[in-house]
Amino acid sequence: MARRNANGDGTIYQRKDGRWEGAIYVYTSSGMKKRVRLYGATRAEISKRLTEAKAKHEQGVPVADKSWLLGDYLDYWLDAVVKPNRRAATYAQCETIVRLYLKPRIGKIPLNKLSVPLMQRFINQLLSDGHSVSKVHVIRKVLSASLTRAEREELIARNLARLVELPQEEPKEVKPWSVEEVSRFLEVVKTHRLYAAYLMLFYGLRKGELLGLRWQDIEVANSKIHVRQQLQRVGRQILIGPLKTTKSRRDLPLLDPVRLALAEYYEQHRVKDTELVFTTVEGKPIDPGNFLRDFKKVCQTNGLRVISVHTIRHTVATLLKRQRVPDRDIQLILGHSRIVTTQEVYQHDDDDSRLAALQGLSGILLEPIEAKTTQSERSGLPSNVIDGNGSRQISRQAAGFVDRLASIISGGAYRIRTDDLFHAMTTHNTVADRVTEVDQRFQALRRTWLVGAVAVSAAVKDLGGDDVELAA
Repeated sequence: MARRNANGDGTIYQRKDGRWEGAIYVYTSSGMKKRVRLYGATRAEISKRLTEAKAKHEQGVPVADKSWLLGDYLDYWLDAVVKPNRRAATYAQCETIVRLYLKPRIGKIPLNKLSVPLMQRFINQLLSDGHSVSKVHVIRKVLSASLTRAEREELIARNLARLVELPQEEPKEVKPWSVEEVSRFLEVVKTHRLYAAYLMLFYGLRKGELLGLRWQDIEVANSKIHVRQQLQRVGRQILIGPLKTTKSRRDLPLLDPVRLALAEYYEQHRVKDTELVFTTVEGKPIDPGNFLRDFKKVCQTNGLRVISVHTIRHTVATLLKRQRVPDRDIQLILGHSRIVTTQEVYQHDDDDSRLAALQGLSGILLEPIEAKTTQSERSGLPSNVIDGNGSRQISRQAAGFVDRLASIISGGAYRIRTDDLFHAMTTHNTVADRVTEVDQRFQALRRTWLVGAVAVSAAVKDLGGDDVELAA
C-alpha cells in the first residue's frame, strides 16, 4: 500500500502524457488558500519544486491570486494606484508611456517570468530605435514604479527594473539670464498687458503657480502672496490642481513694485467674475503653452536671448546666490523639497562669478609672494638669510599666511567675510607681535601683583591676631 502524504505536503502523480504534476495548497496575497499546480519532466523535479513552494508558504510568502501579464498589471496599477493618488499630469504621463512603449513591447510577458536579461534587451532596443537617453530613463522610471508596487503586493520577489544598466543621463545645459538681461527684459515689457505676471516670475514661481494665482491669495494688508494651487494643461483640458510638493506651499512677501504693478493690472485689465489673477481678455485661464509662446515672442521681438519660462527659476536661484543669500532661504523661496535640488540643479555659475572666485584665490596666494619680492628688492638680500642664532628666518610668504591666520583667530577677516569689515582692518599684526604684546601685558600685571603683595605683607606684620583674621 502506497504511503499517503500528510496534509500540507502536496501530492505528486504522473499524467497520461508522461509528464509529472504536483499540487499544493498555499495562501495568496489576498489571504485566501489556493491550490497551485506544478509541472515537470521527472518526479524528482516536481518533488524539489513542491519542497520550495512549501518552504515559502511556511515563511509566510504568499503567491499571486492570479497569473498576471505585465500589460494587465500595468492597467491595474494605473487605475488603482496612480490615478487616485497622483496629480492628473503625472497620471497622463504614466498612461502615455504605458500605452506607447511598455504594453506593445513587453506587455504579453507574465509578471513572474520577467528577468534582468529580458529587461536589458528591452532597454537596449529603445536606445537602438533612436530614443534619447533621458526619455529611456523616464520609461524605466515608470516601469520601476509599477514593479515596486507589485513587489509590495508580494506578486514578485524583487524589482528587476532597478537592476538594468543605462547610460549616464547628460543634463541639459541651462544658462540663466544675467542681471543686464533681466533689467532689459523688464524694461521692454513695461507696457505689456501681462507686465505684472512677467514681473512676478522673478519670485521664482513655477509657470503653473503663477497662472493659478487667485486674487484671494494676494493679501495686501499683510503684504503677502500665498502660493496654494497651480494651473496645468492635461491633454486637452486646463485644470486647477494641487501644488507639485508640500514644500511648494509657501508665503512670499508682496514687494512694492509688484504691488503697484498688480494694482495697475487690476484697474486696467481685470475681468470681472473671475478668481484668477491672470486671465485672457475674455476672462478664461491662460493656456501655459500660449504663455510660453508669448514670452518667447517678446524676447525675439526685442533682441533678447530666448530662454524658457522655467529657466527664470534658475535665474532667480543664481542671482540670489550671487547676493550671498543662504541656500536654505533660496530653497524656501523656490519651493523645493530638498536643498540639494536648489544647490545642484538651479544654482549656476558664470564668467563673472568664476573671475571673482579666482581673483580672490590669487589675492591670497600671490600677494605674499609680491610682498616678499618687494622687500627683497629693498634690502638687497635674499629672504632666507641666516640670523645670528643660526636659525633660518621665516619667509615672507609663510609670514603672510600666518598673518592672515592670526587675523582670523583674532576675530577679524581676510577675504572671507564682508568687505566692510575687511576694509576696516587696516593693520594685520604678526603672531610674533601678538605674543610679545601678550607677554608685556602679563609682565605688567605681575609687577602690579607683586607690589600689592609686598604692601599687604608689611601691613599684616604691624597688626595683632584679630586684625590678621579680619584682613585674611
